[in-house]
Amino acid sequence: MQLRVLKVGCFGGGTGLPSLLGGLKSNPWIDLHAVVTMFDSGGSSGQLRDALGVLPPGDVLKCALALARNEREAREILLARLPMLEHGRLAGHTGGNLLLSMMEQYTGGDFLAAVDGLRALLGCRGHVWPITVERSTLCAEHRDGSISRGEVAVDQGQAAGRPIEKLWLDPPAAIHPSVAAAIRSLDAVIVGPGSFFTSLLPIFLVDGCREALAEMQGPIIVVANLLTEGRGMASFTAADAVARLTRAIGRDVDVLVFNSAVPGPDVLDRYASEHKAPLALGTLPPGVELIEGAFWRRAIARHDRRRLLAAVWMALAERLLGEKAVLKS
Repeated sequence: MQLRVLKVGCFGGGTGLPSLLGGLKSNPWIDLHAVVTMFDSGGSSGQLRDALGVLPPGDVLKCALALARNEREAREILLARLPMLEHGRLAGHTGGNLLLSMMEQYTGGDFLAAVDGLRALLGCRGHVWPITVERSTLCAEHRDGSISRGEVAVDQGQAAGRPIEKLWLDPPAAIHPSVAAAIRSLDAVIVGPGSFFTSLLPIFLVDGCREALAEMQGPIIVVANLLTEGRGMASFTAADAVARLTRAIGRDVDVLVFNSAVPGPDVLDRYASEHKAPLALGTLPPGVELIEGAFWRRAIARHDRRRLLAAVWMALAERLLGEKAVLKS
């Protein structure tokens, strides 16, 4: 097998994508490119978007911190709430969100330049790409016909028991040409983990994303979530996620990474009180390779970084470096 550096795009947001990035960055044969959702409407990101007219910084910041040279120290500093702002109009914001927002304003509204500046400051191993730099709002139509506007409302409606039938962006948003070029040049794409309807699917609603992915020749790998996400996803399975992502991306999924082990009843009971349950596998479409193992190793629902790295590297090596052929010989 001839080793070479693989250019890998990781699509998502929230807390799931940083877990994936934090594991993969330790592999010297992977050139990481995080492609991040940009439709956060809640918490610090939503407030800064409304108060300063900037793009929501939270998901980009979390991914940059995951890729930082000194991740632990960077998180302690940039995720801290600044005490001197406790009673001001910017109260409750993290230092990192404020820093990225200030850098966007300093660059004359060039968010890509602001992200690159943050990457340089943190010594990131990899790139972070916002899927769009146009302001837009995530909207959903639920099965009962009701409409939700904004990421927070969409998530709350689904969690409360109103399954989502349709998602769209208002107004429509287009991919930045530099981001489209980066996607076209990738060797492989990994989708997830992350909130399915508010972190993963919205990326593929951006005009030009599907077209860029159509020119990417490598495999599509999906990392299934550990849990369902409320009453509206009570019967949702990993196979359902694969089917919906296939339609959203416009290409077949090649590999599914799935957790086959769960923690003890005390942990599951805590999540059950939030109407969340371990995600079932379901019946996968023909041709989807399944990689399964015990990825949930702690009380909190997060994929084990080292195990996820091993599973993803196995999938990449088999499909891009010819490891299967070597093993068979």
